[in-house]
Amino acid sequence: MDFRDELPVDHRLANVYRIGAGLCGVALLVFGCLGLADGLAFFSTSGEQVAGLTSNGLLSLVSIATAAVLIVGAVIGGNTASTINIVVGTLFVLSGFVNLALLDSGANLLAFRIPNVVFSFAMGLVIATFGMYGRVSSKLPLDNPYWRHRHPETARTPAARPLGGPAPRPGITGQAR
Repeated sequence: MDFRDELPVDHRLANVYRIGAGLCGVALLVFGCLGLADGLAFFSTSGEQVAGLTSNGLLSLVSIATAAVLIVGAVIGGNTASTINIVVGTLFVLSGFVNLALLDSGANLLAFRIPNVVFSFAMGLVIATFGMYGRVSSKLPLDNPYWRHRHPETARTPAARPLGGPAPRPGITGQAR
């Protein structure tokens, strides 16, 4: 399934994916840079406070790398940005669960605390929502490329389902008398 043919470059959904990836990427980049600027210990499991969250050098590097992926997705745009947003958002939520299990243990290499876990869940949901916007729903508009891809038989016959109009009902021609 190749959506490059389905989604025009200037489609309004591409802007949502691009803006979401860019904003979240910049926020993570700032957090990571602040952590590195503070000269945090790289593998400290206790961490230091940075922007209200605990961090160490490793978490700062992971944040910068993740920010770079999101910003590259924002530059590329389109379905690539959408897919990157969905994958990174899912990884953030999974990271929240893993780090929740590792709290107060020696394996807590990213120096997570409860606020970090909550941030990981929230940021993951925000990023994934930006990626899924207009792509995952039961009520997609008729001009949506994802709807057209899922309903090719209906999308090919414009008379059967005109863009922006309601679906025709059997026995009604739709013409005024």
